[in-house]
Amino acid sequence: MTPAYLHLINDGERMDYLHLLLMADESEEAVRNYIVEGDLYAIHFEDVLAGVILFISVNDSTVELKNLAVIPEFRGRGIGKASIKEGLVIYKNQGKDRVIVGTANSSIDNIAFYQKAGFRMYEIKRNFFFNYPEPIFEYGIRAMDMIMFEKTLM
Repeated sequence: MTPAYLHLINDGERMDYLHLLLMADESEEAVRNYIVEGDLYAIHFEDVLAGVILFISVNDSTVELKNLAVIPEFRGRGIGKASIKEGLVIYKNQGKDRVIVGTANSSIDNIAFYQKAGFRMYEIKRNFFFNYPEPIFEYGIRAMDMIMFEKTLM
């Protein structure tokens, strides 16, 4: 696994990372709504900022991976998977036993990525992206539904 480490971002510094979060979620309005929630971590690779990851507690047993963005020049090195793995250790140690994550039906790369990282589909939130101010298209496919994945923490 690629060496990467997470650094918790202070509340007062969160907006400094907005541009990175927008790489993984095109709706600035949505990101501004959830950037203040949960735990935002900077992802470092060899002491250089490589991305961000945001987790939000859903309940006593579940945490949601709300946003994961790796800067393009750092992609393909296993940094995203390593960051998820490190995050899951943190939340397992806090007593969580399940992590969930959602991605658009049009996010073909993300769908494959989360399955390779050990997540399984468990729900489809139909018409989720109709609430976004502008339609989102990837690979010529309109984002309409949110595909939810889950992973049990062991």
